[in-house]
Amino acid sequence: MASALGPRAPLPLARLRGARALAMAPPRRFALELPGCGLAHFAVGGDAPGALDPRVAALLGPPGRSYSLCVPEAPGGGCAARVRAARLHQRLLHQLRRDPLRRCQLRRLLCYGPGGGAGGVQRGFLLRDPGDSPDTRRALFSLLGDAPGGPRLGEFVGDARQQVWQSLWELRDGAEWRQVGPRERVLAAPEPALHPVVPDLPSSGVFPHREAARAVLEACIPFIPEAQAVLDLVDQLPEQVHKGKFPVIAVEGLDATGKTTVTQSVSDTLGAVLLKSPPACISQWRKIFDDEPTIIRRAFYSLGNYIVASEIAKESTESPVIIDRYWHSTATYAIATEVTGGLQYLPPAHHPIYQWPRDLLRPDLVLLLTVSPKKRMQRIEGRGVERTREEAELEADSMFRQK
Repeated sequence: MASALGPRAPLPLARLRGARALAMAPPRRFALELPGCGLAHFAVGGDAPGALDPRVAALLGPPGRSYSLCVPEAPGGGCAARVRAARLHQRLLHQLRRDPLRRCQLRRLLCYGPGGGAGGVQRGFLLRDPGDSPDTRRALFSLLGDAPGGPRLGEFVGDARQQVWQSLWELRDGAEWRQVGPRERVLAAPEPALHPVVPDLPSSGVFPHREAARAVLEACIPFIPEAQAVLDLVDQLPEQVHKGKFPVIAVEGLDATGKTTVTQSVSDTLGAVLLKSPPACISQWRKIFDDEPTIIRRAFYSLGNYIVASEIAKESTESPVIIDRYWHSTATYAIATEVTGGLQYLPPAHHPIYQWPRDLLRPDLVLLLTVSPKKRMQRIEGRGVERTREEAELEADSMFRQK
C-alpha cells in the first residue's frame, strides 16, 4: 500500500497543541460537492449561529458515518509542496476507489480559511460509509499510516436532531491512532463570494507567465525525467517573442468538433502554416503528463504554448499561421477540473483568471468550434482510437463538459 501512495517523504502539517490551542484556532471551513453539482459550505469549530444545511447533515450524520481527508501542504513549501500535495491527493483518490473502501460513497471536499485568499485551500475527500462499518475506520488507519505527515483524518458523528460533531484522529509515534482534542460542532457557514480554489488557480493550473509553469516542472524532475527534457527546450526560447506581419488564427474546441478539418482547410485556402499545441517536439510525452495531477499536466501544456509561440513568431513573418489549440484549452481544462460544483461556481466574466498571460504571444483571431454532444460522440467512436483520461471524463461527466 505504501507504493500506491508514492514517496514517503513527510509533508509537514502544523499541529494544534492541546484543547486550548484547538479552541483558539479559527473555524475551518469546508466546501462539499453535493449530488446534482451543488456546493454546501460548513464550518468546524467557532460559534457561528445558524442551522446546518439538511443536505450536509444527511451526508455527515447517521445512519451512516463519514470521514474527511484533506491533503495539507508544507507551510512555506512553495511550488514543490504544491506538487507533492497534488500527487498525494491523486494517489489517495485511486486508493479510496479500491477495496475495501470502494463500497463507500466518495465526494470532493475542500478545506479553506474563513478569509479565503491564495495558498489556503486543501483539497480532499468526504468518504461516507452508509453501513457504518468499523472496518472502514481500520482501512483508513491502514491507508493513512502509509502516508506519514499526510491528511489528518476527521470523523463525523451526528444525532437525530441533525446536530453533527467532528473528531480528529492522529497517528502517535507511528504506532497508535488516537483522537486529538475535543470533538467540535459542525456549523453552517456562508457561501463565499468566489469559489475557494479560484485564488489558487494562478499557481495550480492557469499560470500567468512562463516562469510560474516552469517552476512546476522543475519540481517534477526527481520523479518525471521527461520534465527536464521539456525545460531544456523551453530554456532555449527567447524571453519575449513578437508576431510578424501576417495574421495568426487560433482554432479551439473539444475533441471531434472538427478542428483538424477546419484548420487544414483554412490553412490550404490561405496558404498558411499549420501549427499545433502541444508541438510535435514534446507531444511524445503527452501520455506521461496526462496521467499526472492538474498542476503538472497544465504546466506541461502551458510550456508547450510558449514553444508554439516561438514557432508562430518565426512563421508569421512569412505567411499566415493557423494554430490547432492554444492557451484557451490549457486554461479551460484547468478551471473546469479544479472548480467543483456546477456552472454557477465558475469565476465571473472579466475575472483576472481569464486574462491572457502577459508574456505569451497573442493570436489575432480565435475561433471556437462546437457540435452537439451526440454528434461529437459519434465522431469519436468512428475514430477507433484510445481515449485520453480527460476525454473519458468529458463523456462521463456532462457538467465537466459544459464547463
